[in-house]
Amino acid sequence: MTAPVTTFRPDIEGLRAIAVSGVIAFHFGMSDLPGGFIGVDIFFVISGYLITRHLMQEIGRSGTVDLWRFYGRRARRLLPASLLVIATTLAAGYFILAPSEQQLYAKGALFASSYVINLWLLRWSFDYFAADTASNPFLHFWSLSVEEQFYLLWPAFLLLVAWFRPGARGIALILGVVALVSFGVSAWMTSESQPWAFYFSPLRAWEFAVGGLVSLVVAERWASGFRFSPVMGWTGIALIAVAYLSVSETDPFPGFIALLPVAGTAMLLLSGARKSAVGPASLLSLPPFQWTGKLSYSLYLWHWPVIVYATILWPDLTLAGRLACLAVTVGLSFLSYRYVENPVRSNGWLSAGSLRSLGLAALLTSLGVTLSFGAAQIAARSVGPEQKLIADSAARSSSARQIDSACVASLEQTKPRSCSLGASKPQKTIVLFGDSHADHWSTPLAKIAETNNWRLVTYLKSSCSVAAVPTWNVRLMRAYSECDAWRQTAMKEIASLKPDAVIVSQFSYSYVENDVNGGLKHLVSRDVWAGGLRASLAALRKTGAEVVLLRDVPVHKSYLDRCVARSLWQGRSSTVCDTPRREAIDERVSKTEQVASAGLDGVRYVDLTELFCNDTTCPAMIGGKLTFRDRHHIATPFAATLAGSMQRAIFGNQVAARWP
Repeated sequence: MTAPVTTFRPDIEGLRAIAVSGVIAFHFGMSDLPGGFIGVDIFFVISGYLITRHLMQEIGRSGTVDLWRFYGRRARRLLPASLLVIATTLAAGYFILAPSEQQLYAKGALFASSYVINLWLLRWSFDYFAADTASNPFLHFWSLSVEEQFYLLWPAFLLLVAWFRPGARGIALILGVVALVSFGVSAWMTSESQPWAFYFSPLRAWEFAVGGLVSLVVAERWASGFRFSPVMGWTGIALIAVAYLSVSETDPFPGFIALLPVAGTAMLLLSGARKSAVGPASLLSLPPFQWTGKLSYSLYLWHWPVIVYATILWPDLTLAGRLACLAVTVGLSFLSYRYVENPVRSNGWLSAGSLRSLGLAALLTSLGVTLSFGAAQIAARSVGPEQKLIADSAARSSSARQIDSACVASLEQTKPRSCSLGASKPQKTIVLFGDSHADHWSTPLAKIAETNNWRLVTYLKSSCSVAAVPTWNVRLMRAYSECDAWRQTAMKEIASLKPDAVIVSQFSYSYVENDVNGGLKHLVSRDVWAGGLRASLAALRKTGAEVVLLRDVPVHKSYLDRCVARSLWQGRSSTVCDTPRREAIDERVSKTEQVASAGLDGVRYVDLTELFCNDTTCPAMIGGKLTFRDRHHIATPFAATLAGSMQRAIFGNQVAARWP
């Protein structure tokens, strides 16, 4: 069924070097390669090619596949180095991470050890207030879990297909159907629920299947007469380069965008099957590519925990610091390859019997799970009163969420749901309108309402601006049409309430161009923002209510709950988590909003920045309380202390006269 092919292809080793280099460059903050994360997709196609080639050769020789031998070989190749990195990362995390983080990420280590961390991350990704994923030192294991799930199922699938004797073209047809179905669902899910398309292995199966198709094309010599294979190879290089240079993490990925690296990799694999002095295979066979490709697995394993821990310890890591991290990564990778990965993989005693290798796999898996569980238990016993106070401050919900978590509409929800706090028979009705940045004000406003016998009615939706501007949701990876529908209906309901005042708050820095929360795509210009905001404020004013627009809160450089907890654990002052005022606030956005609200009778702009920042600094803690639970959501215990200041700033000193 399959013609013999060369066992080792240097160009594939070089292609691995391109893949891992892109991933490392992206994670190490090289903005010139915003699409470097696509290197993972190159790895998927390579794996599909190599595994399918190997399995089809074995089926062609013997008519079957020795599954236990295959699984044993994969275990010797992958698990020893993986366990070494997991154990080292857990040990280093004890000294670097706060106990609460150690507990959380020990779960990640456990799921990584059992090859299902992609499913854990899939569930985690839907939590809007989930912990900062960028500080998860086991995050990169998601792709290894996808590969290991592929290794588990693909041999049995090919064996089943071959059992029906469809011939090489029949197998290619089946793989083509698998690729088309998987890609079609993946492209659809990218626009509907991007995390499923990204993390769920069946929706990545098309990339492996493409590699498998290429292996059949090469094995059967179907492309042997193609005269322009060097052109095809260089075209493949160009497609990968375009992806590396133009795609970013804010794009709807994988979807159709993933066709670029997948098609480019397929072209390179086809091109390299024929030796050519002018093709890219000659470039990829050069010693630097070969050396990097040989270490690619270890480089991938080590680079992420190294850069994560380095940026935690030194948040303002310089270029020199990142180069030092690269040197550490290369050093650790060489050592683990030389003394762990390669010796175990080529060990004669283990290779002599499948049961020995499978026993090693069971031992390493059990050891990884045990170490992870033990690390979580040690971390749980390390949580002292100070750590517990920070964790509780970050975990406490706003007043609106305390009465009902549904008070803040989900991303897909278009029908508003109002929530009422305060007096049941109020003298005045106040509406709080906006996104999660309005929600964190519900705590002091609820206290104000209760004190003054008012009713506070909330209309809140995650990531939805009050300003009537087009928005792009970075979690859905598409235009946020649900926000437009929700806003229109909510404003109609607010008008029917005939409130005395409407307080507007929103995360402006996530919608309009700024230097505080930069790097996001699809932010509207300040002119567009001003027009959309003015239109919404004018519409709210037509209800007869006084309209108060709150300036957005500062945005910190780090997640304060984690940063403060780490500083306490490491014996440092919480001031290391403070953010300079100039970095936390973009005055241009404030001026734009002031202009948008100016001249509208009954509309006021209120700036509460002084509650969070002094002239130079926005502290992480004020009066012994955590100011924000992450980078920009006010911690509820601190928000509760702002009621008096907020009442004076919004309602003035004549509350008893104007707002009984």
